[in-house]
Amino acid sequence: MVTGGMKMIKNMLEQLPASERKIAEYILEYPYEAVNCTVSELAAKTQSSGAAVIRLCKSLGVKGFQDLKVRIVGDLGKTKEQGYRDIERGEKSADIVQKTLSNSIQSLRDSAEIINHDELEKAVQALLAAKNIHLFGIGASHVIAIDAQQKLLRINKGATAFSDTHMVATLVANAEKDDVVFAISFSGETPEVINMIALAKEQGVKTISLTKYGQSSVASLADINLYTSYSVEAPFRSAATSSRLAQLFIIDILFLSMATEQYEETVHYIDKTRGAIRFLKNH
Repeated sequence: MVTGGMKMIKNMLEQLPASERKIAEYILEYPYEAVNCTVSELAAKTQSSGAAVIRLCKSLGVKGFQDLKVRIVGDLGKTKEQGYRDIERGEKSADIVQKTLSNSIQSLRDSAEIINHDELEKAVQALLAAKNIHLFGIGASHVIAIDAQQKLLRINKGATAFSDTHMVATLVANAEKDDVVFAISFSGETPEVINMIALAKEQGVKTISLTKYGQSSVASLADINLYTSYSVEAPFRSAATSSRLAQLFIIDILFLSMATEQYEETVHYIDKTRGAIRFLKNH
């Protein structure tokens, strides 16, 4: 069952213009009524216009109002979510284990619900066709870039993941038309990442972004947009815990999607790299 409509609206609510926000707020407050409305009926109930309803759907990245309604119906049929929970002073380790597990599962589920499969397929095909893939992120996002590089190198795909902006700028400046620049920034507003993806655009290099769901400078510049779900981080979760897991989740999906497209080659390369590592251990 397709879900994620309510999550998309909650993630985007503060970024929406006033005309779209009041429609979004109505849907969040009266979801059962909203899914039984036509575009014109929802416009009348929210004292807006049919055009505003369509713009809301476009802002959310769904194919249309019917697509949004189907997702909301799926949400209404789900078991109630526990939500994210932060640790407390003097918390017992057993409670921390359960809260961390719950938060991690919630983050992955939320991100899975908002995946745009058309954009995902575009990203997979771009990565498969790329001669070299230049991954770039700052701080915690650099950890994600390194993880992606390691996976790509194991299947004989040229990949870089430098954190030095001058080094990455040099790579982008010399990138070829069939290279890809993969920009990673949870906020989508990291200055270094914005500048790098702008440089890639200037050079005519294809770009992919991985950011939190919603409008951002990085996503607006990229050719292909991938997202993780965004929820207000509690103090201790703000140290890129749930967001990091969600980003790794998207990287895993990309890697496995690439692997299934070139299954025999992937198995061959992984066997070769496994053999090479075994050789090093035995000598």
